Amino acid sequence: MKSHPEPKTRTSSFLKIGAALSLLIFITTALTTVTSGENATAEGRGTSLRASAAGLARSAQDSTESVQAFGKVYKVLMSPRCLNCHPAGNVPLQGDDSHLHTMLPQRGVDGKGVYSMKCGNCHQATNTPGRHTPPGNPEWHLPPANMKMVFQGRTPNQLAKQLVDPRQNGRKSMKELLAHADDTLVLAGWHPGEGRTLPPMSHAEFKKAWTTWLQKGAVAPAP
Repeated sequence: MKSHPEPKTRTSSFLKIGAALSLLIFITTALTTVTSGENATAEGRGTSLRASAAGLARSAQDSTESVQAFGKVYKVLMSPRCLNCHPAGNVPLQGDDSHLHTMLPQRGVDGKGVYSMKCGNCHQATNTPGRHTPPGNPEWHLPPANMKMVFQGRTPNQLAKQLVDPRQNGRKSMKELLAHADDTLVLAGWHPGEGRTLPPMSHAEFKKAWTTWLQKGAVAPAP
């Protein structure tokens, strides 16, 4: 007659089977977790790449819009109404053909002339009545000698870089540059007095282009 295993031995067998099942469950769970983690990581990488691509697309679009806006700004700044007060030399320019000012007044240290030939002597607070008479403004002057802000002869690339350089733009911040579109002398370009041509677009259009150029990155056109 065969003897039956002792209860202790049977219990030991059950424990071994339970341990094996526990190990199998642990391995299955671990594999599932790893696979899920890999999927999540891959999905995260995909989301990150999509976000980066979208950011680059926006950046490229902003740069394009900024350059296009400066094209409009440049046309205004190179018109006689702006260019004449931003000469390469120390004598202001005059007329729609931007010739040297007839009386050859000089810039002076502060941009307001020298000795008895001060800008304000002829350029009063308002335009003088009549064709081709002196236009007026309380602040009429050229940029000062230590910050000449030359427009004459500048390419779009050169002028765009100059305008945002604090060492050349009167130490203006971005906020101050945006506000400069409404400066009284800037506005005077659209009220030049009888017999003078206006800038190639309205002040509202200029301000919109100026703002877009600056807010989209103040990108300088290619040389």
